[in-house]
Amino acid sequence: MTSQCSVGSVSLRVLALTVLLILVAGCQRAGMERPESPGVRGAAPVVGVAGTEDAVRDRAARGLISERDALPAVEVDPVDLDRILDSWVARDDHLQDRARFWEAFWTTRSRDHFERYLERMGQHHAFVDAELEARGLPASLRYLPIVESGYHHSIRSRVGATGLWQLMAPTARDLDLLVDGIVDDRRDPVASTRAALDYLTYLHGEFDSWFLALAAYNAGQGRVGRILDAHVSDRSLSGDEQYLQALPHLPAETREFVPRFLAAAALASDPEAHGLRPVDGSRAVVYDEVLVPDATSLDVVARAAGVDEDEIVDLNPHYLRGYTPPGQERVVRVPRGTSETFAVNYAQIPPDERVSFVEHRVASGETLSHIARRYGVSVGELQGANGNLDPRRLQIGQQLVIPLGGVTAGTQVAAANTAGQAGSGNGTVTHVVDSGESLWTISRRYGVGVDEIRDRNGLDEGAVLQPGQELDVEGAARFYTVRSGDTWGGIAQRFGVSAGALARANGRSTNQIIRVGEELRIP
Repeated sequence: MTSQCSVGSVSLRVLALTVLLILVAGCQRAGMERPESPGVRGAAPVVGVAGTEDAVRDRAARGLISERDALPAVEVDPVDLDRILDSWVARDDHLQDRARFWEAFWTTRSRDHFERYLERMGQHHAFVDAELEARGLPASLRYLPIVESGYHHSIRSRVGATGLWQLMAPTARDLDLLVDGIVDDRRDPVASTRAALDYLTYLHGEFDSWFLALAAYNAGQGRVGRILDAHVSDRSLSGDEQYLQALPHLPAETREFVPRFLAAAALASDPEAHGLRPVDGSRAVVYDEVLVPDATSLDVVARAAGVDEDEIVDLNPHYLRGYTPPGQERVVRVPRGTSETFAVNYAQIPPDERVSFVEHRVASGETLSHIARRYGVSVGELQGANGNLDPRRLQIGQQLVIPLGGVTAGTQVAAANTAGQAGSGNGTVTHVVDSGESLWTISRRYGVGVDEIRDRNGLDEGAVLQPGQELDVEGAARFYTVRSGDTWGGIAQRFGVSAGALARANGRSTNQIIRVGEELRIP
């Protein structure tokens, strides 16, 4: 009797406890707020909490994660928390397994490639970091260009995505970047970084999850939205939980996108720990920015800044045709410390001399002779400016570069006579200034720098030339060593002489081949 009562009492207590647990569990599912990803909308940052019990079981049943509800919740200082790398989603077993695969790949078979990525990262990450900080974005996004482009500013994917952040042309235009036949701002590390971070900020606002934002950045916002609609039954789940439910249904490349990002972050944040060369911040690209009001050739910018054209081209890879677009004021980058020299010299360049070449599309029936006569250049100059073009291979629709400002030997003699040029016999030339001339036009005639003429004649930077004024112009021979990709026309444009004159000064013609390492005399 007593034992029966005792058993009955225990049974009643177990039953009551069971009912209580059911009620508590029901309240938890129905009324308790699910944890958001840490750092989003002020949610308390928590690491190790996988979401609600049902969500954990659902993901475990599909083999995406192991049940982690037994893991302790760890509070983290939100100031130190990276909202991507320190998220509980980043600790998902499946994502971690794939991340470890990419870490192994980049430290073995693709080690050389990854070290080149780090090398290029050293050139740009200081600027990227500053932009992330200004926007309050996760610092780990600095590693996204490693995954996208290997930090290469001009790389183009098979589907047309271009630049450091691999933006598609329609997306870039929506972000106010210029993409046309003259300019592709996706290749501009500065403009593309700002646009890409604006886009990531927008995507995060749309999906309330950095993981969905990264997926949408890779696959497209519309495509990710459709996958969520089709495969996430409860859209009231946090964005991070929706990402894990949608993960098996994302395109294969997008499924790997976050693991690759996590692996890149792990390696690039501490390269030496993984046997990789460290990121060299001393290689950061530094520059001044100047404004040009209208179409201007990059070789003209280089001469005005007093630097080699290659330096200007390297700093401005987004100017596809070698000049800024007509009718637009554009920023051009010049080497650090040369902006003042540029401003003084550029102001002296007549507007019609700020473009050293134009482009011509060959029409039906045209020959090189016709085109040369039309633009007032020699056939030799035209050939030299286009890689020693064979006239017999001219094709309709072909794009030709037409050098401007180059003069033949005959017109050089005429110019010398009318301008009062006289050889002094001691390695210099005396030039008599004609009406309307500037130091820039004179420097182009003799193939010397503006600063050289100014220094040689004791002229201040703001000095105004007067008709009849005599200037000593450096006449000593200069030499140039041919590099890969050089042509007669390209070298001639760099030094402000005609291709024909350059060839003749070396006892050659422009239809003869020049070879890498060869030394050419500059007239």
